[in-house]
Amino acid sequence: MSIISIIFIALFYISLIVFLVGMARKIYQFWITPAPLKIPTAPTPLTQIGVIMLMIREVVLFESLFKSNKWIWLFGWLFHIGLLLVLIRHIRYFWIGDLPGIFLLTQPFKYAAFTMVIGLVGLMLRRIFVERIRYISAPSDYLMLIMLLIIGISGAVMTFTSNHTDIIMVKEFASGLVNFNWANLPIEVHFLVHIFLVFVLMAIFPISKLLHVPGIFFSPTLNQVDNARSKRHISSWALKQEQEHATQLEQALGKDE
Repeated sequence: MSIISIIFIALFYISLIVFLVGMARKIYQFWITPAPLKIPTAPTPLTQIGVIMLMIREVVLFESLFKSNKWIWLFGWLFHIGLLLVLIRHIRYFWIGDLPGIFLLTQPFKYAAFTMVIGLVGLMLRRIFVERIRYISAPSDYLMLIMLLIIGISGAVMTFTSNHTDIIMVKEFASGLVNFNWANLPIEVHFLVHIFLVFVLMAIFPISKLLHVPGIFFSPTLNQVDNARSKRHISSWALKQEQEHATQLEQALGKDE
């Protein structure tokens, strides 16, 4: 096995461990963070079913972004739907053994690379030319978009130009990562750049703004039922404090008597 293959195999497992540990830690932090106030966003759902439907619309259609800014919604939705379809198509590389026939249906998903890149270009231009967005943009925001653009463009180059990569080697390498039957990977520069940036993206995901992926499910403006008039909302830590104060008050009153 080549030295390059060994290096990239090690990079994959390191990136995967960092991703899984980092995501687990962040999700745990989200889970235990108290939400002391009822702050659902209007129009507010009055039932749990309504919350679920609101969350589905937000995750699938980006409903609040659509109401806020149509251009940002368009480019953001194009990028996310393109990325989703591309990721679904990439499952075939990690599949061990013969591919099920259903994967033939994912062949048209390769064109989603263009959708993804168009969305990213729109989001990049927004950060460059919209003054209020440029003002609040950090260097990491530009670097993240550039990284995603290079990943998308390099993938499109391998798919739609004469710079093809050996698909058989790619599948053997990717599936070998899953069943620990490691194999050499192609050494074309565009392919190495592509997967190297994917590994980097995995590693920095838990410490980047990409955390909005799991974070949206923990947003109190979206996941709360608007029942403040009929049911008291109090966090467990606040309830414990309240009970302790009540006990202390009773003890103090008892001493006064």
